[in-house]
Amino acid sequence: MDAGIELVTKTLSRLGIKPADRVLVVRVGTQTMQFFRQGKLIQGFVISTSRRPPSCVQDSLGTPLGLHEIAERIGAGQPPGMVFKARVPTGRHFREMPDAEQETNLITTRILRLRGLEPGVNQGDGVDSHARYIYIHGTNHEDRLGTPVSGGCVLMNNLEIAALYEELRAGDQVWIGE
Repeated sequence: MDAGIELVTKTLSRLGIKPADRVLVVRVGTQTMQFFRQGKLIQGFVISTSRRPPSCVQDSLGTPLGLHEIAERIGAGQPPGMVFKARVPTGRHFREMPDAEQETNLITTRILRLRGLEPGVNQGDGVDSHARYIYIHGTNHEDRLGTPVSGGCVLMNNLEIAALYEELRAGDQVWIGE
C-alpha cells in the first residue's frame, strides 16, 4: 500500500471518518500529487506548494499539512487560464491581465477549496484551512511547477486541474504531507 494512502487510512480511522473513494496525496518534499481511486493510483502530477515552510497557522502563507476534504468545487465550464478573483471568474484569461498582476500567482481555471479535518491541526481557531482559503488551483506560471512558489495553495497545470476537477467531488479527501 502507498505510504500516503496508509497515512490517510490511519488518520481517518483515528478521527472516525469514513474513507472516500477518491483521495489526493500531496507531497511537499517532492512537489508532487497523486490521485487515487479506491486505493489504486490513477495519475501523478507535478505541483507547487508554498515558498515558505509547511504550516497550518493562519497568516503563515505555508501550505497546511494533514487531512483535508474538498469543501467546494468552483469553475465548472470555464476555459483553461480563466482568472478568478474572490472565487468568481473575471472573464479574462491570465494573459489578458496587466503585467503587474501576471507576475503574481493568479488563481486560474478551477478551484478545489479545502477544509481541514483535524481539529487543532488544520481545523479551528488560528489554523483553519477553509478560513485561510487554501485551494488546489491552476496557475499562470506553469513553468515554475515543481518548485515551491505559492502563498500556501497547491498549484497545478491548467489542463490537468480542469481534467482532475471532473474526477473529484465535494467530500473527497486530500492528504498533505512533507
